[in-house]
Amino acid sequence: MTEISAQSARPRTTSHDLDVSPELAASMAQGWAPSPLPGELELPMAALTARRRARLSARFPGERLIVPAGELKVRSNDCDHRFRPHSAYAHLTGLTGEEQAGHVLVLEPSGTSGHEAVLHIRPRSQRSDGTGAFFRDRRYGEFWVGRRPDLAEAERMTGIRCTELTDLPPGRDASADRELQAALSELRLIKDAWEVEQLQLAVDHTTAGFEDVVRALPAALRHPRGERWIEGVFNLRARAEGNGLGYDTIAASGAHACVLHWIRNDGHLDPDHLLLLDAGVETDTLYTADITRTLPLSGHYSPVQRRVYELVLAAQEAGIAALRPGASFRDFHRAGMRVIAEGLTDWGILKSPEGDLHRRYTLCNSGHMLGLDVHDCAQARTQTYMDGELAEGHVLTVEPGLYFQPDDETLPPELRGIGVRIEDDLLITTEGARLMSSALPRTPGAIEDWMEALREG
Repeated sequence: MTEISAQSARPRTTSHDLDVSPELAASMAQGWAPSPLPGELELPMAALTARRRARLSARFPGERLIVPAGELKVRSNDCDHRFRPHSAYAHLTGLTGEEQAGHVLVLEPSGTSGHEAVLHIRPRSQRSDGTGAFFRDRRYGEFWVGRRPDLAEAERMTGIRCTELTDLPPGRDASADRELQAALSELRLIKDAWEVEQLQLAVDHTTAGFEDVVRALPAALRHPRGERWIEGVFNLRARAEGNGLGYDTIAASGAHACVLHWIRNDGHLDPDHLLLLDAGVETDTLYTADITRTLPLSGHYSPVQRRVYELVLAAQEAGIAALRPGASFRDFHRAGMRVIAEGLTDWGILKSPEGDLHRRYTLCNSGHMLGLDVHDCAQARTQTYMDGELAEGHVLTVEPGLYFQPDDETLPPELRGIGVRIEDDLLITTEGARLMSSALPRTPGAIEDWMEALREG
């Protein structure tokens, strides 16, 4: 938040960088032709972001609001993790690129109640500023990480006044202020038509990634770390079609499927087991899908696997049926868990469907908001999210699961080590809900037919 601009900063070099002679420095400082940013500079969502900022402004009259994009974080020595701007910053500016590291949006109080938006950015490296940062700085230099917009270009792109990144005055900082964090989350609860389009694009790319995985199963089954092969196949689609992954891919086979966030993905694949694939492509605009399918690695569910799968599917169907404007957000979870509890009681695993003992086998909530974050709007107040009502424009997941741990002695042996989750993305509409991920089959027979067709195609 207090980092000074690249124009006056010392270039970030390392011990193994070559020295720069005065002659080379002089040569590098001259002889460069103008090189404007290619393509259209105006962001298509600039009018949308202006309305979003106005809504935030109205909630905090007279207060300076600071929304950072975030900083680069070291992965190893002089190598940083790939940068993704904070979702609130992207939502309010429309800027989503890796060059946004360190940038800050400030809403400055203006007049009696409004704000002026000001972007504090690291401008383009100057060729003649005397530092040589454009070719020497490993972290921000243009010849190391690529071209950044200059101030005028950034203003054209965003419609926001831009200034050079310098020390900032104090204000309500979204990186620490809980009330501001809640407001920024709640600003994203209702998706506009453009956001729904981006989410549908993410879902469509994710569908293609699942198809890629099924086609790759024969090779994955032959590899000693087949889970990682699956991860790599899906990740290729995510990087080719969008910004990358919305979250780390879960490619969990066998008992690994009983670990909710299994991302080690280092196991082999056994044709007698299931594969739980939980994955989502993030678009270049940073909206993500979040879909899970549990697939039979042999191409066909065994009778026991099918029985577990069909109970989870029945729970998901009940949850989806509960989605409508005005319903409590918690209703779809309650509906699905009632089906699970009754099913486990019929199987003799539970003595009664009442109470919460079914959670030994379901573990977590069966859905969440979806958008720029896979668990979107997570800082919203409880009364506006978990205890709130569904409304037209909400996008959420419905993802019940059963996770029968391999060492759970309350279960019959044939169920131990089976994990099943089915997850889909849905848009709340005036009539109920639209299944955005309908292109992927959900019933056991349809999944078996789909897998067979893809592997023969």
